[in-house]
Amino acid sequence: MSTNAIIFLILAYFGVLILISYFTGKEDSNDAFFKANKSAPWYLVAFGMIGTSLSGVTFISVPGAVEAKQFGYFQVVLGYFFGYLVIAYVLLPLYYKMNLTSIYTYLKERFGKVSYKTGSIAFLISRIVGASLRLFLVAKVLQLLVFDKILIFDQYTIPFPITVVITVALIWLYTFRGGIKTIIFTDTLQTLFMLISVVVTISFLANALDLNSISEVYNNVKASKLSKVFFFDDFNDAQYFIKSFLAGIFITITMTGLDQDMMQKNLTCKNLKDAQKNMVSFSVILIFVNILFLVLGLLLTQYAQQHGVTANKDDLFPTIAMLPEIGVITSAFFLLGLIAAAYSSADSALTSLTTSFCIDIIELDKKPKDSQKRVRKQVHILFSFILVLVIILFDLLFTDVSVIWELFKAAGYTYGPLLGLFAFGILTKKHLKDSYVWIIALIAPVVSYLINMFSVDLLNGYQIGFEILIINGLLTFLGLLFITKKSQLNTD
Repeated sequence: MSTNAIIFLILAYFGVLILISYFTGKEDSNDAFFKANKSAPWYLVAFGMIGTSLSGVTFISVPGAVEAKQFGYFQVVLGYFFGYLVIAYVLLPLYYKMNLTSIYTYLKERFGKVSYKTGSIAFLISRIVGASLRLFLVAKVLQLLVFDKILIFDQYTIPFPITVVITVALIWLYTFRGGIKTIIFTDTLQTLFMLISVVVTISFLANALDLNSISEVYNNVKASKLSKVFFFDDFNDAQYFIKSFLAGIFITITMTGLDQDMMQKNLTCKNLKDAQKNMVSFSVILIFVNILFLVLGLLLTQYAQQHGVTANKDDLFPTIAMLPEIGVITSAFFLLGLIAAAYSSADSALTSLTTSFCIDIIELDKKPKDSQKRVRKQVHILFSFILVLVIILFDLLFTDVSVIWELFKAAGYTYGPLLGLFAFGILTKKHLKDSYVWIIALIAPVVSYLINMFSVDLLNGYQIGFEILIINGLLTFLGLLFITKKSQLNTD
């Protein structure tokens, strides 16, 4: 595709999103922005959440990781399914019973204000890091495909920081009025584009590899060494099944069930029953969608090997998708899928960051009513700038990485305290010395990091993978036991 064609495609795509935001954002109220007036159809929420859950990281990194990690990621996906069941039947009933706008209000009711603020700050850090990593990946691809090819004054290309500003500004443009109400509809559209993109690309690759039917694609996948799913041989291996499966469960519970971003969508449903239908149906569909991404990764790797393409990891899919022999239609759908996957995750992240900061940190409901909308819009702009700065920082830090693995590593440290806090609140009846909670929330990730760093030497070659999240949450839980109120210890 030519640079002009790519630019036109991007502008047309965002024109549609802005048009949707115009109609859904007519009611520019805080209730619509934060909760969509609790009137969102559950099936739209479920379908749109696929795009939010997968994001541009999954779109690029999961296929790119098949060459090195085979289908081992599917072990984590199986864990996801059981994690979603915990969310549907343990966490959602709790959130709906308390009629929450921010799920971290639970910590305030259960333990006190410091715990509440600690949980909120843990989420803000987690979501800023996660959203920035996702957008970083997409901005890098857009830089490679578009902005490096645009010359200013016939000699200067557009620098990466400007690409980042444009990327985040587009998100702000279609979310600043309608918030979550707009996102319910835009995410549905973006998920559709993403799935069509994957199917179109798989179809092209299958034809290019002389695989002329679904059964031939299946037999090809089955015969390939890259399609190995289960790893039981070496317990010390980071991909060992039990470790990956359990990590998948806890990643889901924390990065979805204890995440304001994902739960804010569920809380827009009319009632608990609809929210549970949304979560269960979403969890089943997600298994098959991830299978598509793994199959795509295998076919991309085979195509690269046959055609002398040297790109790997996160560069594999973008490089092949933009080859001249791929064709304009496949390249166009790749771009649409990438942008859709990235923005369906990032737009809701920006909205949830705004929601959590307004509700949990500055307690917007206590401010004068005539200033609440203005403050919410100012916070929305503030987090847009924060995302820009963090993405630019990542550009300085990351070079040759597969972003999805970095994302899960970061989640292990930032979401661990949330896992420990909510688990302690739900599984025990004990009360805490609230003023000390933030100390435990700081110590647990640091100790987890040290354990991870020296695990091979200390644990006879054991390599810690995604289960660092479980270790972090457990350390937080144990730390909270040390600050339990003595009077409560005597009665429980």
